[in-house]
Amino acid sequence: MPMADMLHEIIINSAASKVYDAITSESGLKSWWTADATTQAKQGSVATFGFGGRATVFRMRIEQLEKDKIVHWHCLGDADEWEGTDLKFHIESTGQNQSVLHFTHTHWRSTEGWFAMCNTTWGAVIVRLKEFAEGKSSQPYFDGLAQ
Repeated sequence: MPMADMLHEIIINSAASKVYDAITSESGLKSWWTADATTQAKQGSVATFGFGGRATVFRMRIEQLEKDKIVHWHCLGDADEWEGTDLKFHIESTGQNQSVLHFTHTHWRSTEGWFAMCNTTWGAVIVRLKEFAEGKSSQPYFDGLAQ
């Protein structure tokens, strides 16, 4: 059975460096994805992201960091459907103050279960990332507490 992949692309009116920092810094991630984030921008380290008062925790091994261009995480768990998936943020600079973010969440075993809901949620989360990188007021999509 072929793997299923999620694909998103968005234009961000900000330099690639700001987009990269939003994805790799703990304060950045807490500003657009989940307030319960622990990470360091170091290849080989493991970032953790908590949801619903830690009812769900995702552990991501940082596979690749290419300054202002690529962030690649491999999901180690803990949610079964996410385990073994890869999340890749490819940032393309299209001008001094504009970037295109190509986001993929790949290697899902199926389009059943959480796949469709997660794909929809990623679209909304990526818009929060855009707003944060553009310097607009942004809150994390998930506050990390019970929801």
